[in-house]
Order: sequence, then C-alpha cells, then structure tokens
Amino acid sequence: MRTLCAMFGLAVLVAACSPETDLSEIDVSSGSAPVFAASPDERIKIVGSSTVAPFSTTVAEQFGAISEFPTPIVETTGTGGGFKAFCNGIGPDHPSISNASRRVKESEIELCRKGGVTELVEVKIGFDGIVLANAKGAPVLDLTKEEIFRALAAELPDGNGGWQENPNETWNDVADHLPDMPILVSGPPPTSGTRDAFAELALESGAEEVAELAALKEEDKDLFGKKATTIRNDGKWIDSGENDTAIVQTLMKNSDSIGIMGYSFLEQNLDRLKGAHVGGIAPTFSNIASGEYGISRSMFFYVKKQNVPLVSGIEGYVSEFTQEDAWGPTGYLVEKGLIPLSEEDREAEREHALALVPMGAES
Repeated sequence: MRTLCAMFGLAVLVAACSPETDLSEIDVSSGSAPVFAASPDERIKIVGSSTVAPFSTTVAEQFGAISEFPTPIVETTGTGGGFKAFCNGIGPDHPSISNASRRVKESEIELCRKGGVTELVEVKIGFDGIVLANAKGAPVLDLTKEEIFRALAAELPDGNGGWQENPNETWNDVADHLPDMPILVSGPPPTSGTRDAFAELALESGAEEVAELAALKEEDKDLFGKKATTIRNDGKWIDSGENDTAIVQTLMKNSDSIGIMGYSFLEQNLDRLKGAHVGGIAPTFSNIASGEYGISRSMFFYVKKQNVPLVSGIEGYVSEFTQEDAWGPTGYLVEKGLIPLSEEDREAEREHALALVPMGAES
C-alpha cells in the first residue's frame, strides 16, 4: 500500500510539471518546488577532462554492469568545455557530472550560477603527472622547468630590457646539454585542464627562474602571467585536440616530436614511449604520489546535486567511483594509471561525496 501511494504521489508531481517548465529555474532543495521523476532509462551524462575520462569510463562500465542502471555516457570535451556544458542548466538533458584535471575556476562557478546550477559537489579522485613524452628510440631528455619555458614561450627577454620572439629552433639552442633536435611539441588546446596545469606548474615556475621574469612578477603579476604562459605559435607547438591517443600516434610517426600528456597515457604506452625527467626526477607512480616529480596535479569530478533527484543512479555512480576496489591502492583504476589519495584523504573524500555536500557548505 505504501508503495502504491508513493507511486501515485510521484505521478501527481510529474503531471504537475508541463513540458514548457524551465528546468534551470527549479530549486530542487525547496519542498515547494516542482520535482521531476528520475527515469530508470535516463542515462547519466558525464563530460570534461580527457585525462579523467579513462577513469570515468572504466567506472561507468563497471557501474552499468553491476547495477540496475544503464551505463553512463562519458564525453571528452576538455575541462573548460566540460564546465561550459555542465553549467548550462539543470535536468536530464544536461550533464550531471563534469570531470576536471584542475579545480573549478571562480569564473566557471559564476557561469554555473547564471545557468541555475548552484550546488556543485567537488570530489578529488587522486593525482596525475603531466609528462613530456617521446618515442622509445628518440633521444633521452632531462629538462629543467626553465628550459621548458625557454623552449615554448612565445617571447623571451632580449637582454636589453625588451622582448623578442622566441629564437630557439632546437633543444640544443635552449641548453648545451640537450640534443640537437628540432623543438616540436604536440600538446592540449586552451580548453584543456592539462594545458592550464602545464602552464601553471611548468611554464610559470620556469619563468620564475629567469631573472627578468622574476623581476616582472614583482612589478606586474598580470603581465608576468601573460608572458609566462603565452605559448609560441610559430609551428613549434601544435594544439592536438583533446585526444591524447592522437598525440601518442604523432610521437610514433616522428621521433623528433614531444607530447604533453597525463601520466596515465604514458603508463599505458610504456612499450612505445618514455617520459622526460624534470629536474632529474623521472615521472613515475611513486615520484608523482610523493610530490617529488615537479609537474603533478590533483584530479576531480564535480556532481550537479540538483540533478540527483532528476537522473537515476548518480549516487550509485559516485559510490562506485569512491569505493576502495575502484580508487584504492589495489583498485581497478590504479591499473589505468590513477595515483591514489592517501587512505585518510580517501575516507574523507568518500564521506563528503556520499553526503553530497556542495562547495561552500562544508562544515
């Protein structure tokens, strides 16, 4: 009887909502707001980072196989592109989860507010390193962050108080100990979280090692940021889209090429690729987990809490992703290259995730 009453009540609530209702105007946290029934056939839509996508896809497939819900749809759009889609509105037609290889920006939170998305649940899933990889048979590279900056920056100090277009044509032009091979780097586009993290962790840090740039940072932080992170556009850097697999294929075809990618893609292609050392430190699982490798970052996914009552299975997906058999040290995501959080942090993140605590509402 209670089940029948519940079904009847749900039907009434659904009937109360006309097809023309604007989902972005619904406050699902309010008892007086209309509530849309979650259809068991509605698939969870996930967008965002190409680096996080392999982990998300693996969890989605596992979740679809062991639960009553259909396998979620995972679309690779890049972190920035993911937030644009994610923040566009509420309801089954909009993504419920956005993968990110960096923390959400304040400008993206504001974009969400404009789209009516006001309750974002942030879940940190682990760590990743950004690697500069090349083919197994290509020259070995051991780079400093300053050398990475000098190779890829659009402009460098000219020694007379001004700026010049980057004159370095080969890695040997950058530093005598580097091989005499052309600078040719394939990397992610501006919409990518990997690109953002690389710019911050490698290029900005490298720029700080250049005396003129260090002085500029003290005088004008905005101009420093622009000079430090603007990548040359003379053909030495090639935007390769959001598909890291395409970068791997490029490296196989040209031994002079270097690719910027997440550690997980290197780890999956160690039979064909190797990663450059940065400051003498190899991009390995243990070095990234310890923080010793200098170009490493946290990874996240964001849940649209307002979609939880509207799309079936979101809570189950979050639970599957954050259980030990998935993201723990011996979990199936480690086999895909995920570098886990500490046990203490995993416990805290899982508790936070399952409680669906929105950003800004943490106790």
